[in-house]
Amino acid sequence: MTPRFILAVTDFSSHGTRALERAALLATEHGAVLTLACLAHPTDVQPPDAADWLGQHARQLAQLHGIEVRAAARVAHTVDALLPEVRAADLVVWGVAPMRSLRSFFMGQPVDELLRSARRPVLLARRRAEQPYRKLLVAVDFTEASPSLVEVGSAISKTAQVELFHAIDTTNERKLRQAEVQERHIRVYRDQCLRHAQDRMVRLTDSSDARRNRVQSAIGRGDPSSQAVVQQQRSGSDLVVVGRHPASAFSDLMFESVSARILNVSARDDTRSDVLIVPHNWQPALVKQAFVRHAASQAIAPRIRAGAPKAPAGPNPAALPSGI
Repeated sequence: MTPRFILAVTDFSSHGTRALERAALLATEHGAVLTLACLAHPTDVQPPDAADWLGQHARQLAQLHGIEVRAAARVAHTVDALLPEVRAADLVVWGVAPMRSLRSFFMGQPVDELLRSARRPVLLARRRAEQPYRKLLVAVDFTEASPSLVEVGSAISKTAQVELFHAIDTTNERKLRQAEVQERHIRVYRDQCLRHAQDRMVRLTDSSDARRNRVQSAIGRGDPSSQAVVQQQRSGSDLVVVGRHPASAFSDLMFESVSARILNVSARDDTRSDVLIVPHNWQPALVKQAFVRHAASQAIAPRIRAGAPKAPAGPNPAALPSGI
C-alpha cells in the first residue's frame, strides 16, 4: 500500500505542527497529494480565520516541498465531520492533542473514534519530522492480519530498515507454575513456544514484499505492549507499527488494546517514537471518491509547485489451553 492521498489533521497545537511536518515529508517521498484538515472542539480557543490559516500552510508546504497540497474549506468540530476527507485518504497523519473530558473517558479519544469508524491507518506524529524514517519496528502477533500489517509498515518508507518483533505471551507459563507443574515440563513448553515463534517469523519475513535486505526480526518474552516499547528503545526505531482489532467503544473502555497500551507506555518516555496504528479491517482510499475530491480541489485551488505464506503445521503452543 503506497499512500497516494494523505490527510494531515491538526488542532493548531504543537501536535498539529509535527503532524504537518511529517505528512509533508511522506507526501514528498511518495509523490502523494496532501490534504490539510483541522479538528477543534467547540469549546477550544481557535483562530477566527482558521480556514485561511490552513490555506496559508497549504501554500507554504507546497512551495517548500514541491508537492500538491490542498486545505479543507471548513474546520471540523467532530470526528464524523472529518470522515469524508478521511475516507478519501490512504493514510491519516494525526496531530490532535489528547482531550480530557467526560466524553473522552467513556468514548475514548477522538483518534479512537476515528479508528473505529474510518478503517484507515493512522499515524500519530509525536516527534519533529527532521528526516524520513530510518528504522521501523513492526509488532506482529501471527494472526491473519500480520502479513497486511507488515505490508503497510514497509510501504510507509522506501528506504527504512524494517524489524519484525513478536513477544511470546507468558500467561500460560505462569499458570503452569501456579499449578505446580515440574520445571522441566515448563522448559519444554517454553522451548516449543520459541520454536513455533521462530518458524512463524521466518515464514512472515519470507512472504514480505519488502526487500529481503530491509527486513530483520526479533523475538521477546512477556507483555506484548511493554516488550514492544523496550525493543523500540533497544533498536532505536523511530516508528512503531502496531495492529488494532475491530472494537466498540464499550470494548475499548473495558479492555485496553495492545495498541493503546503501547501508546500509554511509550508516552511516559522521553525517547518516544511515532506510532502507526493499522486496523485489522483497514481499507485503502475509495479511488472514485478520492479522485472526485482531488478534482474539486483543483478547481478551487490550482496546483502549486516550486523547485524541481503458508502457516506452519501444528497449533501455536502459546495459544493452547492452560489445563495441562
